[in-house]
Amino acid sequence: MSANPLLRVLGGPRSAHHLRRWINLWPPFLGAGIRITRIAPDMKSINVEMKLRFWNANYVGTHFGGSLFAMTDAFYMLMLMHHLGRDYIVWDKAATIRYRKPGRGTVRVEFRLTDAQVEDVREKLKTLPKYEPFFHLEVKDDSGAVIAEVEKLLHVRKRSDGREEPHGSGGMQPEILRHSSG
Repeated sequence: MSANPLLRVLGGPRSAHHLRRWINLWPPFLGAGIRITRIAPDMKSINVEMKLRFWNANYVGTHFGGSLFAMTDAFYMLMLMHHLGRDYIVWDKAATIRYRKPGRGTVRVEFRLTDAQVEDVREKLKTLPKYEPFFHLEVKDDSGAVIAEVEKLLHVRKRSDGREEPHGSGGMQPEILRHSSG
């Protein structure tokens, strides 16, 4: 079974269809008009799109930047959690977005995770206490033009005692408190 509580609740790793359905109903995505169009059964590929609607347009009639950013949130974290399993802690640590041109119509982003990327994380964590891989994404319009580039930084480490980590503050605060207390 997957280390991801969301995946467990929604049917486990064998149920990408259920995960897609439930994430599409998640209020922040539903309200922004963000929709997952495909999740591969092996969780190595996720496609997300957002149509331009009056409720997700900014004051000049193009896609609201926050919605463009939101459509790239959490997917690499979920994918890595699924593939690494219970012995690893995975957090989204940081992200940047660079807007290249106004988004109009339907915009899309594709998340891809390779076996080599997963194995690279495992190999790095054999000798390092943590590893922070970068992922690069391009949000594209219907013509294939890049309207935004996103860099995602994840924080990955092996679980030290098998307990669930407290959520909040990106998972970083509990580690800081442990180090500062002794």
